Amino acid sequence: MRKKMGRKSGTKTTLFFLLISLISFLAFAPVLAPLPSFSSHYSLSPRHRHHHHRKVKPRSFEIDDDKFWKDGEFFRIIGGDLHYFRILPQYWEDRLVRAKALGLNTIQTYVPWNLHEPQPGKLVFEGIADLVSFLKLCHKLDILVMLRPGPYICGEWDLGGFPAWLLAIEPPLKLRSSDPAYLRLVDNWWGILLPKVAPFLYNNGGPIIMVQIENEFGSYGDDKAYLHHLVKLARGHLGDGIILYTTDGGSRENLEKGTIRGDAVFSTVDFTTGDDPWPIFKLQKEFNAPGKSPPLSSEFYTGWLTHWGEKNAKTGADFTASALEKILSQNGSAVLYMVHGGTNFGFYNGANTGVDESDYKPDITSYDYDAPISESGDVENAKFNALRRVIELHTAASLPSVPSDNGKMGYGPIQLQKTAFLFDLLDNINPADVVESENPLSMESVGQMFGFLLYVSEYTPKDDKSVLLIPKVHDRAQVFTLCHSEDNNRRPTHVGSIDRLSSKKLGLPNAKCASNISLFVLVENQGHVNYGPYIFDKKGILSSVFLDGSILHGWKMIPIPFHNLNEVPKINLIIEVAHSRFITVSTQRELKDKPGNVSEVPAFFTGHFFIENANQIHDTFISFSGWGKGIAVVNDFNIGRYWPSFGPQCNLYVPAPILRHGENVLVILELESPNPELVIHSVDHPDFTCGSSKSSVHQL
Repeated sequence: MRKKMGRKSGTKTTLFFLLISLISFLAFAPVLAPLPSFSSHYSLSPRHRHHHHRKVKPRSFEIDDDKFWKDGEFFRIIGGDLHYFRILPQYWEDRLVRAKALGLNTIQTYVPWNLHEPQPGKLVFEGIADLVSFLKLCHKLDILVMLRPGPYICGEWDLGGFPAWLLAIEPPLKLRSSDPAYLRLVDNWWGILLPKVAPFLYNNGGPIIMVQIENEFGSYGDDKAYLHHLVKLARGHLGDGIILYTTDGGSRENLEKGTIRGDAVFSTVDFTTGDDPWPIFKLQKEFNAPGKSPPLSSEFYTGWLTHWGEKNAKTGADFTASALEKILSQNGSAVLYMVHGGTNFGFYNGANTGVDESDYKPDITSYDYDAPISESGDVENAKFNALRRVIELHTAASLPSVPSDNGKMGYGPIQLQKTAFLFDLLDNINPADVVESENPLSMESVGQMFGFLLYVSEYTPKDDKSVLLIPKVHDRAQVFTLCHSEDNNRRPTHVGSIDRLSSKKLGLPNAKCASNISLFVLVENQGHVNYGPYIFDKKGILSSVFLDGSILHGWKMIPIPFHNLNEVPKINLIIEVAHSRFITVSTQRELKDKPGNVSEVPAFFTGHFFIENANQIHDTFISFSGWGKGIAVVNDFNIGRYWPSFGPQCNLYVPAPILRHGENVLVILELESPNPELVIHSVDHPDFTCGSSKSSVHQL
């Protein structure tokens, strides 16, 4: 219900009226005039707006009369999601300045638990995880913040922001519920996180105007006890002055399950871009207290995510701008998701599922999202311009000037050299890290949260063909065999691959071997599921392994450690390989592939490129066209996964702060099929035309 503000009139004597007026003047009583209605076009000048404010409250951000009020004046949120953990810290200010130039006054960001606590009790708040510095920078630039601390965030981020080690706890936790064991861990995490952000609340002098509880919980469950626990926990750390909010899809069912009735928590909505927003905002009001429902689309989609093997998601600039106009033209608020997507560096990309658990769809490395500020920060594009024109119409103050796009540089071809086969490096693994078990264990159970785990067993050869069956593997397995008695210098031979979507049976070759045959199963975690009913997504071999119908026992699990964004492995194989540039003649001869085995054994390749002058250090893209599948590291920074044979992403973004004057080192782990010429190119542009997929423009 919309409150009416005004003053009652009555018949008074002139003397009494003058007396009351004098008292009011001496007491500095404000004049309360009717507020602009939602249907009016809000473009009042600062002078005019002076007559439409309430009593000024220093450092206050409130909801009343179905509007936001900042320091006592009407305020409309024109915001955008921009995630500090998808952008190098050196570029935080650059991207925020571009968001301001678009006309935004607010930034919304998630806080991924797994980034900040990659191992139990190991806390990381430095580098790309330096949330405090990001909040300080927002405050310095006069940008407000809507904080989304989870503990579940979704966000196309690995496991929706949950640390994967939660999946290793026994008995299993029930995530996103009032399970006491789960809540104890949430209490501990928020007990660390929320005191760090409390000084940055708006009423404490900082930029944070609202804090979200969970994320789209109505799409998942209806455990209201869980939501009430989070509210109580947030209030205990942040106090009663901060606005807490929920975000749910704009349907009655989602709002019924995901919101908290009353005025303790503000209920916001998201919906498909292009939907008529105002019937949904009317529905939103039913789930907020009277006068406490300013219309807010807390995720206004500027684009969409892309999975490997799909067409690159695009939305039309004019279509997106027109949808935003429908909200802003009637004084509604919106947060662009995304204003700038950034990159899923390292192994942090998430994944989705379709009709069942096996219908698995991992996200590509780029999180460009077809946002108005591109993955590399470009703003000279139709979508940025179209959205800026709409925002400018509904903003009283003039917008900042638009920065030019940052320079890009292609450093040309990079000749690679094979520096090691993956299996040759197993001797470098600390024996203490190898786990033995009768049956295969999940990655998380052996402490491997990302990347790869090698399962090793052995079997007795038969005269006829053997059949291998792995009913449940997450997410992709390459199978190899090795007969030690034939040639002690041989490497395992690739016999096939298994993944969540394919047939799980694989024929093993007849090997006339005088000893047992070693079986190697290299399993890649392609990203934990971040959304939906199958989020309890353990990785590795999750079932018994059958050989000719009998269970194969006796397994060793060998972790293959790589750098992620925020953790240093016990043995950094990448560094060892990167510094193996001086290879002896005998080693070079040893690294040559045998006929028929060129494209099937995982191997490391190293290349170097030089930047002659410091002023030539610019963003670049590494093109993997002609290669198979793997991961890439530049100057010891994991820039992410490549898979051009599946597409659509051909090139990986390399921000300039990763590069250095002089020699730069590129190391890749190619899992399948290296380019025969062993050449990779550094180019000055992105490319999403690989595989069988092509870009297409669609309307969400």
